[in-house]
Amino acid sequence: MAYVDFSADPILAAHPDRLRAENAAPAPTGLTALEWSVVALAKRDRMSSLAKPGRIATALSSLFGDGSAGRHLADPRLEALRRMAVLSWHRGFSVPSTELKAFLSAGFSLDQYETMLTSIGMDRPRWEARA
Repeated sequence: MAYVDFSADPILAAHPDRLRAENAAPAPTGLTALEWSVVALAKRDRMSSLAKPGRIATALSSLFGDGSAGRHLADPRLEALRRMAVLSWHRGFSVPSTELKAFLSAGFSLDQYETMLTSIGMDRPRWEARA
């Protein structure tokens, strides 16, 4: 087996990150079964589920047992996915940049976002307008 010195190559010497990028594990593009179930359940959620409930709504919910005040998921990563899925079900690609940043900072990739949007787009009729 021969040793090849890539540092002599001026292109690779100027961009050493290219060597590391080829050896790095590829970023996941799909979602797990649990994550897909969160996306599927988000189809039924309203846009109002993204808003933080006020004190009165929380009090009435605890008093009457409505349960609508606590619809957020306990896992912050899955909650970021749920929020992005709800927005995508209702708005498609037009989501706020803050939500996209929260989605990415939760550990998801842009490839996973595109995979989710492709799946949602195939399930949602084109003529359907959601508010």
